[in-house]
Amino acid sequence: MTEVYVGMGSNLGDRLSHLRRGLEWVAERYAVEGVSPVYETDPVGYFPQGLFYNAVARLRVAAPAAELLAFLLSVESRLGRVRRVPGGARRLDLDILFYGSEVMERPGVVIPHPRLHERAFVLVPLQELAPDFVHPVLGRTVREMTLKVGRNGVRRVESQWWAKPAVSEPAAGTE
Repeated sequence: MTEVYVGMGSNLGDRLSHLRRGLEWVAERYAVEGVSPVYETDPVGYFPQGLFYNAVARLRVAAPAAELLAFLLSVESRLGRVRRVPGGARRLDLDILFYGSEVMERPGVVIPHPRLHERAFVLVPLQELAPDFVHPVLGRTVREMTLKVGRNGVRRVESQWWAKPAVSEPAAGTE
């Protein structure tokens, strides 16, 4: 099993609901071991667009990274994401930030996420879950990277936004 950190973002519609629903679908397949608070963040890039809600989830995964990525993309699609403009507005964005300490660069899969060390909207929530995690390429902890980029444009809005679904009991007479 591999510890994986997934960045989550939404800036269209009911942003918090989109994060919740996406994580519920992820939790149907993978173990969600931790979730950061939700932060409202300023958009980054060239397109004028609405404010984001961002969070990070820690998963325990047995699947290969490419399989996990394909599943995350399918969750985005189920929630109505259409990729028309890179960096454009979206209902849900799910990115693999770290897949254990693995480093990989294949068509469609780059891990660790290539720009996470530059983005406060990723680092601030990630620091809530893994402040001492060491970036396998840069050799710096999440805390160190967060101190370098700062916290400008990142505001905590929701601490208790998601709870693990209850494990249902087997029906009487079944095992």
